Amino acid sequence: MLPWSDSHRDVRGGERPRRVRSASDRRAAVEPVAALIALVAVGLALGLYTVALSGAEPEGDAGPETMALDRIEREATVGGVLRPDRLAIPEETVGTDVAVELRTRSETWSLRGGEDPPSPRGETPGGVVAERAVTVQVAPGQNEPGTLRVVIRR
Repeated sequence: MLPWSDSHRDVRGGERPRRVRSASDRRAAVEPVAALIALVAVGLALGLYTVALSGAEPEGDAGPETMALDRIEREATVGGVLRPDRLAIPEETVGTDVAVELRTRSETWSLRGGEDPPSPRGETPGGVVAERAVTVQVAPGQNEPGTLRVVIRR
């Protein structure tokens, strides 16, 4: 009997041959169409991932107005909601003419700093503006959509 054959003895004592299995019978096989579909799916997934990453690149050089806006928002935000009582002009802008305005449908808060602060509406010549939509806490448990605006005179 060959070592790879699968013969066994019959209950009555006689030998009954069984099919001989080759090495290729024991290996897993994948249909070519299924393999091609899997390959295309992986290629598409990698392509989508690349497109998503290219869209998530940070923008180029942020100006001082954008950096000030980011800092003001970060310092005044608690739990994703901006609290007007925490608004402050960042220390990095000391010596710079700065105006900060937080506006909702019902209220407006503004801060101005420097020797000759610009208009918070951005109407000052030489002023650069950055603004962002935020959620503002106008009263305990009451939030409204608003706009945070920073104007810096260069």
